[in-house]
Amino acid sequence: MKKSKKADSIISTFLGANTNIEGMIEFQGSIRIDGNVKGKIFSSQGSLIVGEDAVINADITVDSVTVMGEINGAIEAGSKIDAHPPAKITGDLHSPVISIKAGVILNGKCNMKKRSKLNDKITGSEKEKPVNEAVTLK
Repeated sequence: MKKSKKADSIISTFLGANTNIEGMIEFQGSIRIDGNVKGKIFSSQGSLIVGEDAVINADITVDSVTVMGEINGAIEAGSKIDAHPPAKITGDLHSPVISIKAGVILNGKCNMKKRSKLNDKITGSEKEKPVNEAVTLK
């Protein structure tokens, strides 16, 4: 009998430094990105880690995000956003909890109002129209 792993206990998906993705990434659990992404990143309950070498040109809507790399786009997190050096963020941040450590570069606004649900942000019709091609990671 297999024991099931809890989705949030470990990183379920890792996209390495030589990874280039263009389109929409939708995932469950947790994901670490150290490569390049252009498009949209979405998870209603997932956690995203943006590694130091990552370059993300995307709007991000997740439950929580830890940023150490470069993000060009808005970040909306249902629970928290943590930014650690050498992070560079160009875009607005929306989350009830935002933590920005000394050394992080942020060009954008911070909004710390709680939102009702992440699912309200992306409607069904938007989910059916990915930027180029949908990449679903589960």
